[in-house]
Amino acid sequence: METEAAGLTSLTVGGGCAAKYSAARLEDLLKGFVPAEAEDLLVGLDPADDAAVYRLDAERALVFTVDFFPPLVDDPALFGRIAATNALNDVFAMGGTPLLALSIAAFPEELPTEVLAAVFAGADEQVRAAGAILAGGHTIRDAEPKYGLAVVGTVHPDGVWVKSAARPGDAVFLTKPLGTGLVLAAKGDLAEAARWMTTLNDGAAEALRPFTPHAVTDVTGFGLFGHAREVAERSAVRIVLEAASLPALTGALEAARAGVRTGGDPRNREFAPVQADGVPEELLALGYDAQTAGGLLVSLPADKAISLQNEFRTRDLFIAQVGSAEEGEGIVVR
Repeated sequence: METEAAGLTSLTVGGGCAAKYSAARLEDLLKGFVPAEAEDLLVGLDPADDAAVYRLDAERALVFTVDFFPPLVDDPALFGRIAATNALNDVFAMGGTPLLALSIAAFPEELPTEVLAAVFAGADEQVRAAGAILAGGHTIRDAEPKYGLAVVGTVHPDGVWVKSAARPGDAVFLTKPLGTGLVLAAKGDLAEAARWMTTLNDGAAEALRPFTPHAVTDVTGFGLFGHAREVAERSAVRIVLEAASLPALTGALEAARAGVRTGGDPRNREFAPVQADGVPEELLALGYDAQTAGGLLVSLPADKAISLQNEFRTRDLFIAQVGSAEEGEGIVVR
C-alpha cells in the first residue's frame, strides 16, 4: 500500500515499497515483476493496488499487504495503533476482512523495552478491534524506529474492490476528512488527527459493500489527488473534484495558508498534476497532502449517491461527495 510518514513516500505494490523516490519512478522500476502465468494472482503489480489478492478456490481469495514507517507521534502506544490502522485499512480497501497480522519492527537497541511494549500493545489493540490476531513478527536493530504490519485477510474472488474500474457518470466520495500531514507538521489539533488516524475503515467498508462500488482505494501517501490520478489513469476516465467540497481537519487549511507543507507534497505534485485554474493554493495543498490511515475514495453509480449518503448517516459514519467521473483523462479540480 502507499503512505506518507514523516515525509517518506511509499508505493503501492500489493504491499509496500517505501522509498524516497517519486511514485512515477517506482512504478517504472516495478514493471514486469509478475509472470504472465500467475493466473490465480487476481491483483498484483499489473496494475498495482492497495494489496495483493490471490485466489485459493472459487469461494476464497487471500488479501495480503505490508506497511511500516517511522513514528508520527511521541506516544508509543498511539504510534502502534496508527501504524496498525494504516496497514489493516489496505485489506478493507480491497473489500476484504483481516485475519492475521505480523509485526515488522526496527528499533535502536538503547530504546527502553517499555517503549517497544507500548508500541506492540497499541498495535495489538487495533488488530483485535479489526477482528484479527497479531500472531508474531520480526524485529531488527536500527538507528531509526520503524513499525508496521504484514496483514493477511480474505475476500470472495468476485467481491474484490480495485481502483481500476471507475466509470463515466460515477459519483466520487471520500470517507474521512483530509489534512493529517498538514496538521501533524503544524503541530495543530493532534487529538482530532489521531482520532481519524486510528479509525479503521471497516465500518465504511461494511456500509459500502451492498452498493457494489465500481472503484475503491484508500487515500494515503499520494494524497487525494495522487490516488484520484491512479483511479483515473487505470480506469481510463477523468476525475473531476470539487475544491469547495474537500473535507478538511480542523487547522489543516490554516496550516496550508501559513505555508506548512509535508515532505511528500512536491513529489505528489510531480506524480499527479491537475487542471485547477483559479483554485486557492491552500485547497491544492490539502489535495496533495500525504495522509496516514486516510479514508476510502469511492466511485459508484450516481443514482446510488443519495442512498449511500443516507446509509452512512444512519450508521453515524463520515462521508462527503467530492466529485464525479466522466469521459476523458486526468484530474480536474474546480
